[in-house]
Order: sequence, then C-alpha cells, then structure tokens
Amino acid sequence: MNTLMDTKELLSPVWTHLTQINAVRGKGIYIYDEAGEEYMDFTSGIGVTNTGHCHPKVVQAIQDQSQELIFGQMNCVIPSKTVELAEKLNELLPDPLNRFFFSNSGSEATEACVKLAKQYTGRQNVIVMQGSFHGRTHLTMAMTTSKTVYRYKYQPLPSGIFVTPFPNHFQYGWTEDQAIDFAITQLDLVFRGQTAPDETAAIIIEPVLGEGGYVPAPKRYLQHLRKVCDEHGILLIIDEVQSGFGRTGTFFCFEQSDVVPDILVMAKGLGSGMPISGIASTEKIMEKWVPGTHGGTYGGGSVISMAAALATIDTIKEENILENVRQRSHQLIEGLKKLHKQYPMIGDVRGRGLMVATEFINKDGTPSPELAKKVLTECVNNKLLMLACGSYANVIRWIPPLVVNETQIEQALRIFENALAEAI
Repeated sequence: MNTLMDTKELLSPVWTHLTQINAVRGKGIYIYDEAGEEYMDFTSGIGVTNTGHCHPKVVQAIQDQSQELIFGQMNCVIPSKTVELAEKLNELLPDPLNRFFFSNSGSEATEACVKLAKQYTGRQNVIVMQGSFHGRTHLTMAMTTSKTVYRYKYQPLPSGIFVTPFPNHFQYGWTEDQAIDFAITQLDLVFRGQTAPDETAAIIIEPVLGEGGYVPAPKRYLQHLRKVCDEHGILLIIDEVQSGFGRTGTFFCFEQSDVVPDILVMAKGLGSGMPISGIASTEKIMEKWVPGTHGGTYGGGSVISMAAALATIDTIKEENILENVRQRSHQLIEGLKKLHKQYPMIGDVRGRGLMVATEFINKDGTPSPELAKKVLTECVNNKLLMLACGSYANVIRWIPPLVVNETQIEQALRIFENALAEAI
C-alpha cells in the first residue's frame, strides 16, 4: 500500500469540486472543516439538507432506528417505517396520489416513473423540456438537456426521448406570456413532427428547472400540460427531486399551480441527507405495474432512511419551516433585486421560495459565465458556499437550508454584494 499518496488522489477525478474543504462537521446552515473554520452552506448539498445539517430531531430518529432495525428487504419483509412514511406522504398529497414506490436516488426514481408510465399506457415515448435535468443513468441522461457535459461521449443513449422548449422568457427576451405561447405551439409541433400523442407515454417537467438555471415553470404552462395530457391519455410527471419538501414555500411546488400530476418524483430534501427517493402515483396507474418488473435491493428497505424522512416531514411541519421559507424568500429576493438595480451585470433575479437564481450577462445581453465564476469564487473565498447552474453556467443559485434566519440572509447578501464589487 502506498501510504505516501495524497489520500485525495484516491478519489475518482470524475467528480467536480466547488472547494477543497475537508468537511468534518455540520450544524444548521454551517459546514466546518478540520481546523474549525466555519462556512455558510448555501448549497444545502444541492438541495438536500432542507432541515439544516444534523437537525437534532433527524439525528435522534437515525440513532433510535439504528438500534432497532437497519434494513429489511422489501421483497422479503415489509418494514413498518416504510408503511409509516407512505401514510405520512399520503396525508401530504392531494387525491388521487395514494400509492408509493421508494428508491435511493433521484435518477432511480425517474427511471421508475418512466417504466411505470410505459407499462400503464402501453406507449414508448417520453417528452422532456429543454434545459431539463433528470439524472445521470443512461435513461435519465437521455432525458437531460441542461448541459452537454452530463451526456458527453456517452452516446448512443436510450431512444424515444423528445425535447420541447421550456417557456424561459428571460432567455428569449420575451414577456412571460409570449414565451408560454411559443412553448405551447412548439409542443404541438413536437406531436406533429416527432412523437404522436398515441405513442407518447408521458410528459415530464421540473416545476422549477434545476440545473437548467432555476427557472420557474409558469402556472399557465403547467395547466396547459395537464389539459394536453388529459386530452391524449398521456401521463403528466412532475419532477420535484430538487423543488420538493418545502424548498419553494409549499411542501411541493406543484401545489402553487393548481395542477396535480399523474406521477410525482421526489428525493433530495426528503431524507435530510440520508439516501432516499420515491414516486407517488394513483391506485389506478400503480395497479398496472406488473409485479417483478421493477424493484431494487435497498428501495424501501433502508429503514434508517425511512426514519430520517419521517423526522424530516415532522420537523418541517412542527417548526413552521414553510412560513420561514416564505419570509426568507421575500427578504432574499428583495435584497437581490436592489443589487440588480445597482449592478447591470445581473440580468435577472427569479425563483420561488429558497430556490432563487441570479443570472449574469455581458453588456450586450449575452450570457456571462466568466462574471458568474468571478462572483462565485469571491463568495467561496469569503466562506459563503454557493453553486452555479444553467446551460451557459452563468447562473448562481441560492439554496440555503430552509432553517436559515434573517441575520444569516443579510450576511450572505453582504458577502455577495462585496463579491459583485470585486468582480467588476
């Protein structure tokens, strides 16, 4: 064994790294390194630690469960905590979403929802949005269009995936209504030129584009998708892997559109850091899923993850975290809009809840990944951890833990403002 090697060299270089921080501890919105240095974590592990790092209630649930049952394979036994989680989610979700399948990651849950849609409809094709991110498995890579790097040199990918424009009005330089009208006509064109309605199993959409730039889907467009799906027997899948569990100010973002999906995809914030994902659908749809045609060793059987998810949901409800999200969202967006007026390199401020974007542009209005990178680097150097996103990598996303307080938002805004001043 080569003990002289830097242990970091043992890690695969396929991972990208925002920092070289060796994190050893986390509490609330903070991460701490080996020297005890404190960093404001406005990444939330890419939208995972919604209740903050190591929330006491979640930690206690994990500790208690680890002494009782760690794993119960779903094909062999039915862990009681898995049933409890299904019951709790059933209470949160509107009718007719009342059947659940659990897995480990967002990609796995997305694979599951597509397989379910194909079996239920007997159709083979899926429509995705331009700018989408649905995962890194071969199928979900084929469904991802936010950046070429996610699919780079992995072709050929699974077929039957068709792309329609997302109504991103800032990108087009239009009003929101113009962008919605365009997206509606282009979806119709997809049906006429690429995949007929009667061979289309599902349309899948993130209610807020994640990796694609933190762009909220307009209510009118989501309602149009619901109408189209109902007319043609297509399933509407809403991917709330990143936007779920309070991130946008409601438990699920789709609640804000008065639209109910046929299948809901969830992950990330559900487990407060423990690996868990799931899909919710209706009894009618799930009944068509032939036993044995899908499964997995750990899905539903990792009981510690189930316990963490139960504690996460209870914590969000008991500590009135959704109200905190709404208040801090207003504070953050108003603060960023003031900076928007001062710094024209910020082309747009948008978002819902604590899923907020600042998009950077050059003087001619073109995307500026260079400016975004400069600002991001300055923030990290001043111990504010944030991430970029968007197809042009010119968007900085704000995703703090949902327990962030007023003082912490103000502190982050000050660091960001100083970074803007340094970048110009």
